[in-house]
Amino acid sequence: MKNEITAEELREMPEESRFIADIRDEYSFSFGHIDGAVNILPEKGEEALAALPKDKKIVVCGSGGIIGGEFAEKLRGMGFDACNLDGGYIDWLRDRLDGGESKAEDAERSIRKKFHACILSKFTRALDEYQLINPGDKIAVCISGGKDSMLMAKLFQEIKRHNKFEFEVIYLLMDPGYSPANRRIIEKNAESLNIPLTIFETDIFSSVFNIKNNPCYLCARMRRGNLYSKAKELGCNKIALGHHFDDVIETILMGMIYGGQVQTMMPKLHSANFEGMELIRPMYFIREEDVKRWRDYNGLHFIQCACRFTDAASSSEEQTSKRQEIKKLIAYLCKINPQIEMNIFRSVEGVNLKTIMSYKDYDGNLHHFLDDYEALR
Repeated sequence: MKNEITAEELREMPEESRFIADIRDEYSFSFGHIDGAVNILPEKGEEALAALPKDKKIVVCGSGGIIGGEFAEKLRGMGFDACNLDGGYIDWLRDRLDGGESKAEDAERSIRKKFHACILSKFTRALDEYQLINPGDKIAVCISGGKDSMLMAKLFQEIKRHNKFEFEVIYLLMDPGYSPANRRIIEKNAESLNIPLTIFETDIFSSVFNIKNNPCYLCARMRRGNLYSKAKELGCNKIALGHHFDDVIETILMGMIYGGQVQTMMPKLHSANFEGMELIRPMYFIREEDVKRWRDYNGLHFIQCACRFTDAASSSEEQTSKRQEIKKLIAYLCKINPQIEMNIFRSVEGVNLKTIMSYKDYDGNLHHFLDDYEALR
């Protein structure tokens, strides 16, 4: 039995003779996977093993190949014909992109036609409803390399084609310490989609590597600060982030359940630390499922997280975030009531202060319902 195969060897293997077991967590799998792969979670034990065929060669696909090799070895010890995909999903994706195939025209056409109503119209609605772009703006469209920011870049290119008023756009990619493989994937995806990147480098990943508590939170804050700083240096007055509708409602529930407060992810914010800078979220009304449909329709593949430490952890509880718990909760509630998601969104639009026990104003002053209770008799 061969212990490892390359992405090229996998491509040449007859589909009927193989079974691709993708052992990354469900969230990573949903961001992108090899066609025909099945999400198998090793931590589910017997349930996972029961899904594996005895009559096919099992190709184990992890993120970067480390965890996959361990699981493939375990399967071989149990009598399965199993091998590890060398380099995992990252190397497979890089091999696929090295072909240089351009996806730009098809992606742009699909935005204008097939996904006009659910993506482009909702994008322009957010721009208009929340006044996100003004004449003379210079906007840094922040690219992370994932599906959301790449789609946002294409949407900005689309509205620039019409140029109803003058504004400038820079497609800004911060490299916080990506591995060479991850950075190449991001660059190749941008190249195939005709997104001209302006790249700058930081050492954020190294700074948070030894942080035990909430390293992702700290990383996100540091990345935001660096993006503001670079965007301002380049003469921008706004940064655009690719948060979508699902991010918004998940944030509302997370604040209530885990933070004990009612708050939301605002469509735009003035920066507290960078004078004259503003953050905008033009994908505010776009559903994540529609972003995924656009990605899959155009045969695009992105990585969920380009952090170079992702594959050093298992794909089980270590990578399960509170946001994923909230995603599952919302999905469960939607089975009972399909209006749940929109009701969560509307809950922060229809706040009635007469029914709120206490709240903080813009200056952070706390107001309690008893303050005016007797006066309102």
